Amino acid sequence: MPITRTDPYRAHNFRIEIDGIDRGGFREVSGLDSTSAPIEYREGTDPPYQRKLSGLVTYAPITLQGGLINDDSLWLWRQTVVAGNVQRKSGSIVLLDDTLAEVERWNFHDAWPSKWTGPALNAGGNDVAVESIEITYEWLEKA
Repeated sequence: MPITRTDPYRAHNFRIEIDGIDRGGFREVSGLDSTSAPIEYREGTDPPYQRKLSGLVTYAPITLQGGLINDDSLWLWRQTVVAGNVQRKSGSIVLLDDTLAEVERWNFHDAWPSKWTGPALNAGGNDVAVESIEITYEWLEKA
């Protein structure tokens, strides 16, 4: 019987969707990460080792990096947090196949920008000016 080979999806075709923000593409997205903290527990009648219980689930911030363009929507969203008026939004990271059809989607909820980093500028360089924004969120689902 012949073996059917399935190639993995490539990491370079993706898009970001955030409520009310249509900024276009990004060059890199990182931070899709979910962790359950272990809780060590033992009772006096247990064997001589600790049980491991599942604790709180935490999610790492998502970092978006992209070329600086004439669109300040992410900057303005960050400024609402700086001003003390956090505007929470939901969004999605969407993985696309080679035909640009959606194949995977991760939805993040109750998100807000916790950090913005401007571009490193160098008069002798030839690089694109890249900004990054770190988005903190409360929970993640794969749709």
